[in-house]
Amino acid sequence: MLRTTLIALTALAALTVPAMAQDWTIDPDASSVGFETTVSGGSVSGEFDSWTAEITLDPTDLDAARIIASVTTASGSTGNRQMDDSMLSNAGLNPTDYETASFVSDDIRATDTGYEAHGVMTIRGTERELVMPFTLDIADGRAVADASFVIVRSEFGVGGSSWGSAAAEVSMVLHIEADAAN
Repeated sequence: MLRTTLIALTALAALTVPAMAQDWTIDPDASSVGFETTVSGGSVSGEFDSWTAEITLDPTDLDAARIIASVTTASGSTGNRQMDDSMLSNAGLNPTDYETASFVSDDIRATDTGYEAHGVMTIRGTERELVMPFTLDIADGRAVADASFVIVRSEFGVGGSSWGSAAAEVSMVLHIEADAAN
């Protein structure tokens, strides 16, 4: 009887223990934070070379999921000096006054096509709610996530009067590869 009671209590305790959140270590060499837009009708793409991300995500425990990501605004580059100068000017991302742009989410949801991170994007000190859809594949302790979402420049005060030929929207394109942290 005592043995049966102990087995039942052990089983009950195992059911009430929450799933463990999984932390991930980003592989920066295999990952990228890029952007695409148009200027004067032509396609422009670029990348932020300096960024960080702290990711806790286990698809079986989304309540414990969290993403904290930050890019160093001065590291943005299109490879075109004139466009980079505009992007990094006072009217642009203004890295002198706003060294980083960030995204923070502690609301990750499963969808029919992948996941959505509901959070707050901060650019030039302006915060806006943002939903970032992403796909996620996990195999053998390695996670691969891809995301694409649109930012409306004017909502964050990015762009000046001379930016008339620049598209109002910028698509962010993320490819993240990470290994399960021990």
